[in-house]
Amino acid sequence: MNKFHSNGKFLLSGEYLVLQGAKALALPLKLGQSLEVKTIDIQEGMIHWDAYTTKGFWFAAIFSKFGFTVHASDDMDKADNLCKVFQEIKSLNPNILQDKNDYFFTTRLEFDKDWGLGSSSTLISLLAQWADVNPYELLKRTMGGSGYDIACATASKPITYQLINGKPVVKEIDFKPAFSEKLYFVYQGHKQSSGKEVKSFKERAKTIDFSKEITEISEITENLTKTVSFDEFCSLLTRHEAIMIRVLEQPPLKSYYSDFQGVIKSLGAWGGDFFLAATELPEKEVKEYFGKKGLDVMLKYNDIVL
Repeated sequence: MNKFHSNGKFLLSGEYLVLQGAKALALPLKLGQSLEVKTIDIQEGMIHWDAYTTKGFWFAAIFSKFGFTVHASDDMDKADNLCKVFQEIKSLNPNILQDKNDYFFTTRLEFDKDWGLGSSSTLISLLAQWADVNPYELLKRTMGGSGYDIACATASKPITYQLINGKPVVKEIDFKPAFSEKLYFVYQGHKQSSGKEVKSFKERAKTIDFSKEITEISEITENLTKTVSFDEFCSLLTRHEAIMIRVLEQPPLKSYYSDFQGVIKSLGAWGGDFFLAATELPEKEVKEYFGKKGLDVMLKYNDIVL
């Protein structure tokens, strides 16, 4: 039996503009997804897929390992998408799945599948590890995106991530804020479609020059990795949010929490998933504040970030 693991992720800076070459700060998480692969000599030419979440069984599929056609599943859309991923894997590495054994794949997600922490990117990373193919190329052929989440999947500490001439440049850094106990990730209660948001932004970027904003965001990312001051960190987050408000032409998230004593910064695809709350308020008060807003999922930085 072969076992693999990939980390979930948060994108602390550079959302959207990382697609255009901005330097981003990304955080691999202690929670991710695991994959177990075993073979059994029953020679029916099938792949058996079982997926589990923190709440138990998620979905199952059985499909041909030669033609990648679905034979049975309780979620045909997921099964069809999975087959497409396997088709791309096979094109990248024709040597896999040539034996007569049946294959049994089992995935276990370590966070709620609706949280947007990387259920898809960890899967791409896991399958790339198993098949010994380039995960960035597999991502490009399947989901698309900048690839920062793929970098986080196998990182052992926070990273800076930048696309230079279309190629990922990844640097692991010692990002351990002395004020990390003042940082919280709060779930907004609904998941954004990253693929849809990426496509929309790319269309917008075709007609607008964001070079000034890309430079500014890259500078903010650099400063975020170096500052030891909580006040400066908050100031940098505020500047970042102001720039992205201009870029995306969306209202600031803080406008929905105007009486919150601290800084709120959007993460990833705006309008969904988690946001970062940076505050000197006691943890109990932070939890009570967002709880009254109907936001009951709050993760502490030190509990979730590698």
